[in-house]
Amino acid sequence: MSEPGVAIDDAVPADRLAAWVRDTIPEASGPLVIEHLSGGSSNLTFRVRDDANDWVLRRPPLGRLLATANDMGREFTVQSALVATDVPVAAPVARCDDTDVIGAPFYLMQRLDGIVYDDADAVAHLGPDDAAAASDELIDVLARLHAVDHEAVGLGGFGKPQGFLARQVKRWTTQWEAARQDDVPAVDEALRRLAAAVPGEAGAAIVHGDYSFNNTMWSRDDPRRMVGVLDWEMSTVGDPLTDLGMVVMYWGDMGELLWRQRAPQPHRLNPGFPSADHLVERYASTSGRQVDEIDVYCVLAATKMAAIIAGSQARLAAADPERAATLTPTIEAVAQIALDRADASSIPALRGR
Repeated sequence: MSEPGVAIDDAVPADRLAAWVRDTIPEASGPLVIEHLSGGSSNLTFRVRDDANDWVLRRPPLGRLLATANDMGREFTVQSALVATDVPVAAPVARCDDTDVIGAPFYLMQRLDGIVYDDADAVAHLGPDDAAAASDELIDVLARLHAVDHEAVGLGGFGKPQGFLARQVKRWTTQWEAARQDDVPAVDEALRRLAAAVPGEAGAAIVHGDYSFNNTMWSRDDPRRMVGVLDWEMSTVGDPLTDLGMVVMYWGDMGELLWRQRAPQPHRLNPGFPSADHLVERYASTSGRQVDEIDVYCVLAATKMAAIIAGSQARLAAADPERAATLTPTIEAVAQIALDRADASSIPALRGR
């Protein structure tokens, strides 16, 4: 849900950023070249170069933000903690909380050079064996992330894992109620069922929050090797199966719906990409975790996504109410995907019984 027309001068005033870079980064050299890479209603991403360096800048979107969203400190902290682990991330460079510099908190990290497998064109070079291996790598990196000792890497206070899943249901209920522009009964019903179906604790791990092919980068030379996990704005320490549930839902109808204007989901076009069931089984085998209640996490993932889209809609409503209104059918469709998964589950509370 990127918003078109983000002006670089509005989001990243070049003169003020250049002055901050000169004062903060000793290796800075020469004038800055700034290029808008992605983002609109999620965090904005820019490429920033000088004569000797190639960085990526991340900052929140322009306009009103929901509470707890778009936290630059969160992204910078978790990447700093993970840079020395076996989880591939871009190396952080510097962080700025002074909103007088560019109008919002931001940070710089080293730019990774690779491919994001986010549409059919991006995976056209993959044979069936490469597609299968990349899918396994996607899950294996997730399992490695969840195996990192969060306390040992300095993230002991990064989240509150006790009661995490119940709080997630409450959080996204609150986000939905704060952002909603229209009544969508399917969202309300999914949240009601989730509140009744929350399982016991599944352990504590570093959670990405929005893990998928779209938020990972892959080697240009070795299509089976991931070079970076991107976009840590929703990361925390909590129940690791929330990440797996999101992967599963992106792998199916929800991913097809959300990315329909860009291109079909790549795994729909290449027989080498496995089923979502394979991904769950791979994760269980690699991580050693129980996945019997994965349906709860899948329903949460889709319901959370409906609330996130509602947040984008709320920010857009004042500036472009007609365009904001077009997001309501997407919210309804994503919420229905959540209910369809709930209805098919073997978990009685999730089926509304």
